[in-house]
Amino acid sequence: MLLAVVLLSLASPQEDPRTYQPADPGWAEWVDAAVARKDRAWARLAELCDGAGHRLAGSEGQVRAEQIVKAWLEADGHPTRMEPVTVPNWKRGEASLVLSAPYVQVLPVLALGGSVATPSKGIEAGVVVAHAGAPLGPHAQGKIVLFNQPMAEGVPTIDRYGDGVQDRASGASRAAAHGAVAVLVRSVTTRSLGTVHTGGTWYEPGKPHIPAASVSVETAEMLSRLVARGEVRVKLSMSPRYEADAQAYNVVGEVLGGELPSEIVLIGAHLDSWDLGQGAHDDGAGVVHVVEALRAIRARGAPRRTVRAVLFANEENGLRGGKAYFAAHGAEQHVAAIESDLGGGSPRGWGASGAPAQRTWINPILASSSMWIRDDGGGADISPLVEAGVLGVGLIPDDEHYFDFHHTWADTVDKVDATALAEGVGALAALTWSLANAPGTAPLPVGPGP
Repeated sequence: MLLAVVLLSLASPQEDPRTYQPADPGWAEWVDAAVARKDRAWARLAELCDGAGHRLAGSEGQVRAEQIVKAWLEADGHPTRMEPVTVPNWKRGEASLVLSAPYVQVLPVLALGGSVATPSKGIEAGVVVAHAGAPLGPHAQGKIVLFNQPMAEGVPTIDRYGDGVQDRASGASRAAAHGAVAVLVRSVTTRSLGTVHTGGTWYEPGKPHIPAASVSVETAEMLSRLVARGEVRVKLSMSPRYEADAQAYNVVGEVLGGELPSEIVLIGAHLDSWDLGQGAHDDGAGVVHVVEALRAIRARGAPRRTVRAVLFANEENGLRGGKAYFAAHGAEQHVAAIESDLGGGSPRGWGASGAPAQRTWINPILASSSMWIRDDGGGADISPLVEAGVLGVGLIPDDEHYFDFHHTWADTVDKVDATALAEGVGALAALTWSLANAPGTAPLPVGPGP
């Protein structure tokens, strides 16, 4: 009997009290309805995460995820289409890191997404440490550079991510320019229990491509202390590789507008994930936000403007889904594009980017949410639209613990609270419905099309 109780508790989603309660009755109605159906939203997240597995571009999990989301949209009554996207097909392979001097110890390590492999025999070299703001120079020649840049504390945590992620994104090319043979990058997180976080790395044209790997916060700190005391050597072995580009799809569903069908309010999230864990917060929660918000809007009836949901391919290591969508649809009349890509925490704020007339139009609508508003926003997938002049909005949930799990084996569905996830569904649905039904004429983009 005790075993049955334990198993039942493990199978149930977390349950936290409501923390988002908008004052505006119209918004509260949407959020209350979503919370009342929170088990449905969480069950869909579990179906995606458990049914597809990881969803890295080019993987079988990506294919399974596309079919799962397509089936959801069709079951909810939406016209649904699969828009093809050619995506990169990077495979992680194996990785090992061994401290060889001043003593021998195996260390946890992950290849960074897009990294090249080491030679089959690995690379053994001395370690030099690049601390925050410290320039590289001749001392990096022939060495493995360890970038040990801490991520600053604070909420919203996303505000500290940009500084922390620079070394992961471009450190390999910067170090290669000074003759380094490989790089190790401190995981981008504020909390760690020995966890290694992956993420993408990109090589600058004309610079040598050297292996790039991620280490835990604890490993970065230990190596830095050892280097301060004397010579340190490590051996890095990795076998990542690119295979031929693969076929993927942006999965698109919509509710056609009854009065202004050619004007589009887009809501989006990315369907892919890294090949660790289940991508539950990043970005399974966003996928569920979008799908469940669209379902709730259809149940309410036809809005003035068309609401289009897009589940984008290949955000994590290429952004080809966002670029393909823009190439196909950038000339259409997008009134606004909203993205959810910051996990399943309780909604806290909105980030909005647009011309003054667009901000004047949307700010009163955002204010009615009882959430704070900031002057920058959007998301990676909708960035081509925003750059062309479309009003961009990003949902900003409570992300205090988001980067504890981000890009790790720990980003699993059990980390997502059902109530908080549903609150995000309600907030996204309320904003989308308000924009799709706002009276008068919405300011349309004035920038160039595709």
